[in-house]
Amino acid sequence: MNDNEVPQDKSSFTDLCYAVDENGNYITKKSSGWEPKKVVLDNSLDLIDERVEEIKKKVVNKELSPIVYYMELNRMDLSVLAAYYGKWKWRVKRHFKPSNFEKLSAESLKKYADIFSISVDELKDITK
Repeated sequence: MNDNEVPQDKSSFTDLCYAVDENGNYITKKSSGWEPKKVVLDNSLDLIDERVEEIKKKVVNKELSPIVYYMELNRMDLSVLAAYYGKWKWRVKRHFKPSNFEKLSAESLKKYADIFSISVDELKDITK
């Protein structure tokens, strides 16, 4: 696209685009957004927020541990969380069960809290 064709729709984010200037050279130019991209991102974020709320209900009902809630809230998946925690995925996944979560050592709880940048108390009680 040419320099003057870079989308400048109103959006909550900025994007860096490649464009061609008047001399035919490639340049980078900030774009304040593009309406179709904004719609897709907003819809994706809404879906994530819905999933977080569903998981929160399951944590309150003792169907899942708070680790799943904070993992989703921080837009992580099992592979990413396991890499931060430094254990195999299957080991971390075991902590998703409330009964296993309750047996975690203070050190393990602290490690999860640090990963999510929260306190251990917040990790244990998602209503705080």
